[in-house]
Amino acid sequence: MARDWAALSAELERLLKVRSIPFGMKLFADRAEMEAIPKIRRPQKIHTLDQAVGQAARLGWTVGITADDLVGAQCRAVVGLGHAKDPAWRSGRHMVGVWFETEADATEHQAAMHCVADGQYEALALAPLASGRLDPPDIALFYATPGAMMYFINGLQWSGYRKFDWGVVGESACADSWGRALKTREPSLSIPCFAERRYGGVLDDEMLMALPPDQLDQAIAGMHALAKNGFRYPFPQYGIQQDVREGMGVSYPARSA
Repeated sequence: MARDWAALSAELERLLKVRSIPFGMKLFADRAEMEAIPKIRRPQKIHTLDQAVGQAARLGWTVGITADDLVGAQCRAVVGLGHAKDPAWRSGRHMVGVWFETEADATEHQAAMHCVADGQYEALALAPLASGRLDPPDIALFYATPGAMMYFINGLQWSGYRKFDWGVVGESACADSWGRALKTREPSLSIPCFAERRYGGVLDDEMLMALPPDQLDQAIAGMHALAKNGFRYPFPQYGIQQDVREGMGVSYPARSA
Protein backbone atom coordinates (compact mmCIF):
# COMPACT_ATOMS: atom_id res chain seq x y z
CA MET A 1 0.00 0.00 0.00
CA ALA A 2 1.38 3.39 -1.03
CA ARG A 3 2.31 5.80 1.75
CA ASP A 4 0.45 9.12 1.82
CA TRP A 5 3.48 11.30 2.39
CA ALA A 6 1.53 14.52 1.86
CA ALA A 7 -0.93 13.65 4.65
CA LEU A 8 1.90 12.61 6.97
CA SER A 9 3.76 15.87 6.37
CA ALA A 10 0.61 17.94 6.81
CA GLU A 11 -0.19 16.29 10.15
CA LEU A 12 3.35 16.90 11.40
CA GLU A 13 3.05 20.55 10.39
CA ARG A 14 -0.36 20.86 12.08
CA LEU A 15 0.72 19.32 15.36
CA LEU A 16 4.03 21.16 15.69
CA LYS A 17 3.25 24.44 13.85
CA VAL A 18 6.53 24.13 11.96
CA ARG A 19 7.52 27.09 9.80
CA SER A 20 9.61 25.20 7.26
CA ILE A 21 8.97 22.13 5.12
CA PRO A 22 9.49 18.60 6.51
CA PHE A 23 11.79 16.83 4.09
CA GLY A 24 13.51 13.55 3.41
CA MET A 25 17.07 12.51 2.60
CA LYS A 26 18.13 9.43 0.65
CA LEU A 27 21.53 8.02 -0.32
CA PHE A 28 22.14 6.30 -3.66
CA ALA A 29 24.87 3.84 -4.59
CA ASP A 30 24.26 4.74 -8.24
CA ARG A 31 24.34 8.40 -9.29
CA ALA A 32 22.06 7.67 -12.25
CA GLU A 33 19.31 6.50 -9.91
CA MET A 34 19.41 9.86 -8.13
CA GLU A 35 19.37 11.74 -11.43
CA ALA A 36 16.25 9.81 -12.53
CA ILE A 37 14.11 11.28 -9.73
CA PRO A 38 11.33 13.43 -11.22
CA LYS A 39 12.00 17.20 -11.13
CA ILE A 40 15.41 16.74 -9.55
CA ARG A 41 17.52 19.89 -9.44
CA ARG A 42 21.29 19.69 -9.74
CA PRO A 43 23.45 22.47 -8.25
CA GLN A 44 24.91 24.98 -10.69
CA LYS A 45 27.33 26.25 -8.04
CA ILE A 46 29.47 24.78 -5.30
CA HIS A 47 27.49 24.49 -2.06
CA THR A 48 27.68 23.33 1.50
CA LEU A 49 25.33 20.47 2.30
CA ASP A 50 23.58 22.93 4.62
CA GLN A 51 22.58 24.96 1.56
CA ALA A 52 21.13 21.92 -0.22
CA VAL A 53 19.19 21.08 2.94
CA GLY A 54 17.95 24.68 3.09
CA GLN A 55 16.76 24.48 -0.51
CA ALA A 56 14.59 21.48 0.38
CA ALA A 57 13.36 22.83 3.73
CA ARG A 58 12.90 26.50 2.81
CA LEU A 59 12.18 26.46 -0.94
CA GLY A 60 10.53 23.06 -1.37
CA TRP A 61 13.03 21.94 -4.00
CA THR A 62 14.03 18.38 -4.84
CA VAL A 63 17.83 18.49 -4.93
CA GLY A 64 20.43 15.90 -5.90
CA ILE A 65 24.11 16.18 -5.07
CA THR A 66 27.36 14.29 -5.52
CA ALA A 67 30.72 14.81 -3.84
CA ASP A 68 31.77 17.22 -6.59
CA ASP A 69 28.92 19.60 -5.74
CA LEU A 70 30.11 20.10 -2.16
CA VAL A 71 32.66 22.64 -1.00
CA GLY A 72 34.92 20.26 0.88
CA ALA A 73 35.54 17.06 2.74
CA GLN A 74 33.66 18.09 5.89
CA CYS A 75 30.27 18.04 4.13
CA ARG A 76 31.13 14.94 2.10
CA ALA A 77 32.35 12.96 5.10
CA VAL A 78 29.13 13.24 7.11
CA VAL A 79 27.06 11.55 4.39
CA GLY A 80 29.80 9.26 3.08
CA LEU A 81 30.11 10.73 -0.43
CA GLY A 82 33.46 10.09 -2.08
CA HIS A 83 36.45 9.15 0.03
CA ALA A 84 36.58 12.19 2.28
CA LYS A 85 37.90 10.63 5.48
CA ASP A 86 41.57 10.66 4.57
CA PRO A 87 44.35 11.36 7.09
CA ALA A 88 44.16 15.12 6.45
CA TRP A 89 40.44 15.13 7.25
CA ARG A 90 40.87 12.98 10.34
CA SER A 91 43.53 15.34 11.67
CA GLY A 92 41.12 18.26 11.53
CA ARG A 93 44.02 20.58 10.78
CA HIS A 94 41.82 22.73 8.52
CA MET A 95 39.88 23.73 11.66
CA VAL A 96 42.89 24.61 13.83
CA GLY A 97 42.85 28.29 14.71
CA VAL A 98 39.32 28.54 13.30
CA TRP A 99 37.23 26.41 15.66
CA PHE A 100 39.86 24.73 17.83
CA GLU A 101 43.00 25.87 19.56
CA THR A 102 45.19 22.88 18.75
CA GLU A 103 45.37 20.07 16.23
CA ALA A 104 44.76 17.62 19.08
CA ASP A 105 41.44 19.35 19.81
CA ALA A 106 40.50 19.30 16.14
CA THR A 107 41.39 15.62 15.80
CA GLU A 108 39.20 14.77 18.78
CA HIS A 109 36.33 16.68 17.18
CA GLN A 110 36.63 14.80 13.89
CA ALA A 111 36.68 11.47 15.73
CA ALA A 112 33.53 12.45 17.65
CA MET A 113 31.44 13.05 14.52
CA HIS A 114 28.78 10.57 13.40
CA CYS A 115 29.46 9.88 9.72
CA VAL A 116 28.28 7.43 7.06
CA ALA A 117 31.08 5.09 5.96
CA ASP A 118 32.97 6.10 2.80
CA GLY A 119 32.72 4.24 -0.47
CA GLN A 120 29.12 3.01 -0.39
CA TYR A 121 27.30 5.88 -2.08
CA GLU A 122 27.71 8.12 -5.11
CA ALA A 123 24.84 10.55 -4.58
CA LEU A 124 22.28 11.95 -2.19
CA ALA A 125 18.85 13.44 -2.80
CA LEU A 126 16.66 15.70 -0.69
CA ALA A 127 12.99 16.46 -1.23
CA PRO A 128 9.93 17.63 0.70
CA LEU A 129 8.23 14.64 2.32
CA ALA A 130 4.94 15.71 0.78
CA SER A 131 6.31 15.28 -2.75
CA GLY A 132 6.69 11.50 -2.31
CA ARG A 133 9.70 11.56 -4.65
CA LEU A 134 11.99 9.66 -2.26
CA ASP A 135 9.50 6.88 -1.54
CA PRO A 136 10.71 6.02 1.00
CA PRO A 137 13.48 8.35 2.19
CA ASP A 138 16.23 6.92 4.37
CA ILE A 139 15.45 9.54 6.99
CA ALA A 140 12.87 12.28 7.54
CA LEU A 141 13.90 15.66 8.92
CA PHE A 142 12.22 18.81 10.18
CA TYR A 143 13.14 22.04 11.94
CA ALA A 144 11.11 23.24 14.93
CA THR A 145 11.34 25.23 18.12
CA PRO A 146 12.63 23.63 21.34
CA GLY A 147 9.06 23.44 22.68
CA ALA A 148 7.83 21.66 19.58
CA MET A 149 10.76 19.26 19.73
CA MET A 150 9.96 18.35 23.33
CA TYR A 151 6.35 17.68 22.39
CA PHE A 152 7.47 15.50 19.47
CA ILE A 153 9.81 13.57 21.79
CA ASN A 154 6.95 13.14 24.28
CA GLY A 155 4.97 11.64 21.39
CA LEU A 156 7.78 9.20 20.62
CA GLN A 157 7.88 8.20 24.29
CA TRP A 158 4.13 7.69 24.74
CA SER A 159 4.33 4.01 23.81
CA GLY A 160 7.46 1.89 24.17
CA TYR A 161 9.20 4.46 26.36
CA ARG A 162 12.95 4.91 26.11
CA LYS A 163 15.37 7.58 27.19
CA PHE A 164 17.16 9.44 24.40
CA ASP A 165 20.81 10.35 24.84
CA TRP A 166 22.10 12.87 22.34
CA GLY A 167 25.43 14.66 22.16
CA VAL A 168 26.68 17.96 20.85
CA VAL A 169 29.74 17.78 18.63
CA GLY A 170 29.82 21.57 18.23
CA GLU A 171 30.66 22.89 14.78
CA SER A 172 29.67 20.37 12.08
CA ALA A 173 26.51 19.65 14.10
CA CYS A 174 25.00 18.03 11.00
CA ALA A 175 26.89 14.99 12.32
CA ASP A 176 24.51 15.07 15.30
CA SER A 177 21.41 15.10 13.09
CA TRP A 178 21.48 13.66 9.57
CA GLY A 179 24.90 12.05 10.03
CA ARG A 180 23.83 10.18 13.15
CA ALA A 181 20.39 9.27 11.80
CA LEU A 182 21.78 7.96 8.50
CA LYS A 183 24.44 5.96 10.32
CA THR A 184 22.38 4.53 13.18
CA ARG A 185 18.78 4.76 11.87
CA GLU A 186 17.83 6.24 15.24
CA PRO A 187 16.05 9.51 16.11
CA SER A 188 18.68 12.25 16.27
CA LEU A 189 18.14 15.75 17.66
CA SER A 190 20.67 18.52 17.12
CA ILE A 191 21.35 22.15 17.90
CA PRO A 192 22.28 23.43 14.42
CA CYS A 193 25.74 24.94 14.22
CA PHE A 194 27.09 28.23 12.83
CA ALA A 195 27.48 26.84 9.31
CA GLU A 196 23.90 25.56 9.22
CA ARG A 197 22.61 28.95 10.34
CA ARG A 198 24.90 31.06 8.12
CA TYR A 199 24.68 28.97 4.95
CA GLY A 200 21.54 26.89 5.44
CA GLY A 201 19.11 29.58 6.56
CA VAL A 202 18.39 27.93 9.93
CA LEU A 203 16.64 30.35 12.27
CA ASP A 204 17.99 31.21 15.71
CA ASP A 205 15.21 29.39 17.60
CA GLU A 206 15.21 26.22 15.50
CA MET A 207 16.46 22.74 16.32
CA LEU A 208 16.66 19.83 13.86
CA MET A 209 15.23 16.34 14.21
CA ALA A 210 16.25 13.49 11.88
CA LEU A 211 14.82 9.98 12.16
CA PRO A 212 13.62 6.96 10.18
CA PRO A 213 10.31 7.91 8.53
CA ASP A 214 8.31 5.06 10.08
CA GLN A 215 8.97 6.60 13.50
CA LEU A 216 7.06 9.71 12.45
CA ASP A 217 3.91 7.57 12.64
CA GLN A 218 4.77 6.52 16.18
CA ALA A 219 5.36 10.11 17.30
CA ILE A 220 2.20 11.39 15.64
CA ALA A 221 0.10 8.66 17.28
CA GLY A 222 1.67 9.59 20.61
CA MET A 223 0.95 13.29 20.12
CA HIS A 224 -2.68 12.47 19.32
CA ALA A 225 -2.89 10.57 22.63
CA LEU A 226 -1.31 13.48 24.51
CA ALA A 227 -3.74 15.92 22.88
CA LYS A 228 -6.67 13.91 24.28
CA ASN A 229 -5.15 14.53 27.72
CA GLY A 230 -5.06 18.26 27.09
CA PHE A 231 -1.38 18.46 26.14
CA ARG A 232 -0.97 20.34 22.86
CA TYR A 233 1.60 22.55 21.21
CA PRO A 234 2.06 25.46 21.60
CA PHE A 235 1.96 25.11 25.37
CA PRO A 236 -0.43 27.64 26.99
CA GLN A 237 1.16 29.73 29.73
CA TYR A 238 -0.45 29.28 33.15
CA GLY A 239 1.19 32.12 35.08
CA ILE A 240 4.16 32.17 37.41
CA GLN A 241 2.19 33.58 40.41
CA GLN A 242 -0.97 31.47 40.21
CA ASP A 243 -2.00 28.69 42.57
CA VAL A 244 -0.69 25.71 40.62
CA ARG A 245 -3.24 23.23 41.93
CA GLU A 246 -6.04 24.39 39.64
CA GLY A 247 -3.86 23.97 36.56
CA MET A 248 -2.36 20.66 37.59
CA GLY A 249 -5.72 19.32 38.65
CA VAL A 250 -6.81 19.10 35.01
CA SER A 251 -4.19 16.40 34.37
CA TYR A 252 -3.62 15.12 37.91
CA PRO A 253 -6.95 15.21 39.80
CA ALA A 254 -5.29 14.14 43.04
CA ARG A 255 -3.37 17.44 43.07
CA SER A 256 -6.38 19.71 42.62
CA ALA A 257 -6.76 20.38 46.34
